Amino acid sequence: MTMKRLFKLFAVSAAIVAAFASCQKETLSDESVIKESRAEKTDFDKWLDANFLLPYNIDFKYRYELMESNVAYWTVPADYKQSIVYAHLVKYLCVDTYDEVAGTTFTCSYFPKLFFLEGTFHYDNNGSMILGTAEGGRKIFLGGVNQLNAYLEDAIATQNPATLNEFYFKTIHHEFTHILNQTKNFSSDYQQVTGTDYVLGAWNTTHRSDYLKYGFISQYSQHSDKEDFAEMMSTYIINTPEQWNQWLTDAGADGAAKIRTKLEFVRSYMLDSWNIDLDELREVVLRRTSDILADKVDLEDLTI
Repeated sequence: MTMKRLFKLFAVSAAIVAAFASCQKETLSDESVIKESRAEKTDFDKWLDANFLLPYNIDFKYRYELMESNVAYWTVPADYKQSIVYAHLVKYLCVDTYDEVAGTTFTCSYFPKLFFLEGTFHYDNNGSMILGTAEGGRKIFLGGVNQLNAYLEDAIATQNPATLNEFYFKTIHHEFTHILNQTKNFSSDYQQVTGTDYVLGAWNTTHRSDYLKYGFISQYSQHSDKEDFAEMMSTYIINTPEQWNQWLTDAGADGAAKIRTKLEFVRSYMLDSWNIDLDELREVVLRRTSDILADKVDLEDLTI
């Protein structure tokens, strides 16, 4: 064996011994690698703790977090001031509504434990817009926060909450319906009412724009029975009886009959499964919405 070869073997052996000795001497640090957020709590954070976290164990997140977002879409953080307004609206129009109708125990038990806000809605390549989603019965994503004030101001000015409801609060009631359905499913007979007319991803194509005549209360209802049920529930409780009756008229005799049949399924499900009267729920939602339009609720107050 040459001297050069011997020297290489000695160097390798020495490196292995050194590495082994280094491993033998290594000790674990007492300091955790998990770092708590260093952001000081704002008055808004403290208000959220007092109004969502402590009474309901609901984590209301308005700061951008990549792990809560969806990397498949272009996203932006939610505006701070508009997040405050949105949090007040969610509390007054949704959480407090179910407290009033079904009791605090119901709200604490079944309302989602996480709200996550983003500045924009999510847009798909097929031209559809995702306003919000429910995940696993515990989280609701809500988008479009940075356009909220414009829609709110318009609703107050015109005394018409239709667009505000469609883009924001219908979404919350829709997604909460999914959460209730994930806990207690609705009757499989529901899908038989318009079973052959569900079109899945083609729900937003123009040839089905006359959805009412097919027995669907919204264009998105055509997607599937689960989306149809959630649309029936959420659309009914945020709209006046006059608007609902106008849709039935526009649907024609056959479409209106199917919509009425579906509504009875929803009404029975809510009463039998959750002891909630659907018409009482609508009355409370409409009254609270009127309070917002009448500017009776301070949507920026952070007093605890």
